[in-house]
Amino acid sequence: MDGLSVEQILDAGLADWRKLAQALHARFLTGDFAAGIRFVAAVSEAAEAANHHPDVTLTYPHVDLTLISHDAGALTQRDVDLARRISAIAADQGVAADPHAVAEVELALDTADLAAVGPFWAALLTGSTDAFHGSDVVDPTGRVPLLWFQDTDHHRTPRQRFHIDLWLPHDIAQERIAAAVAAGGTVVDNDNAPSFVVLADPEGNRTCVCTSLDR
Repeated sequence: MDGLSVEQILDAGLADWRKLAQALHARFLTGDFAAGIRFVAAVSEAAEAANHHPDVTLTYPHVDLTLISHDAGALTQRDVDLARRISAIAADQGVAADPHAVAEVELALDTADLAAVGPFWAALLTGSTDAFHGSDVVDPTGRVPLLWFQDTDHHRTPRQRFHIDLWLPHDIAQERIAAAVAAGGTVVDNDNAPSFVVLADPEGNRTCVCTSLDR
């Protein structure tokens, strides 16, 4: 099944969901554990019927869900259809969504020698070098954030080599950037906005606020 573009995802009108780095994310405010279990049970039944399964995190006040077609390595119509079904279940159960609460953190490391450092970080973070794929370390269990390697020239240390990519819903990213600037941060580079904006803290440590737009 073909992957969908960001524009196709936005045009699908999934009000409860936001695309972050790769997947669709949603948070449903179940309010208590029993309501969360009822909601997850209904979602599980719908997922079995569709033969397509989201990742689910159940906590006391809310349920987080993530959808992606792993076999396609992208979002597909299956994800859109199941997202709509899950939203319908939530509406039937009186469970509200909070799409602006979703976020995703990735780690980025500058390196001039990917082949040398990649296996080390895979083994350290996941326990196996098998987690090193292309230019990423991907933990299949979801215990640690994705680590991706950014190609750079050789340089002397010290220099910041790690930075955090914070993926946010496209419709709140600017608000979060403004809050960070008000708290003492600086916009270093916004040439690629709204895809990503580079910020620095008062000591110059950099981070990227990323959205799915213009990708």
